[in-house]
Amino acid sequence: MNILFVCKHNVFRSRVAEAYFKAINQNKNLKASSAGPIKGGDCSKNQKKALKEEKIKFISKPKCLSTKLLEKQDLTIIVADDISINLFNNKDYNKRIVHWNVPDVLDDNKQKSHETIQLIKKKVKELVKKLK
Repeated sequence: MNILFVCKHNVFRSRVAEAYFKAINQNKNLKASSAGPIKGGDCSKNQKKALKEEKIKFISKPKCLSTKLLEKQDLTIIVADDISINLFNNKDYNKRIVHWNVPDVLDDNKQKSHETIQLIKKKVKELVKKLK
């Protein structure tokens, strides 16, 4: 099963979800990746600090969504409150779409970054439990 985590720029939220999923998932049949409709750059300084404190290490660099990537997915999870689910309403792309509605960390605030990471961790744990 291929799972794609998506956020606006694939800078923080979707990459946190991908990294944490890969860290706790023990089912070799579940593969995770992440991307965004707009390719972003690097995390902010305080996001990096929060990631280090939460022991989250990004595995991949930011990627852009593509038709080819979407077509390979069994499940797409929108880890964002600023992306419409309507962007994925193509029956050829996905069998299932889930919207987690996680707010973006709009300023360089380490506390908000920690809160976002904790929310994503909780949702990823629930997902892994459901997929067992």
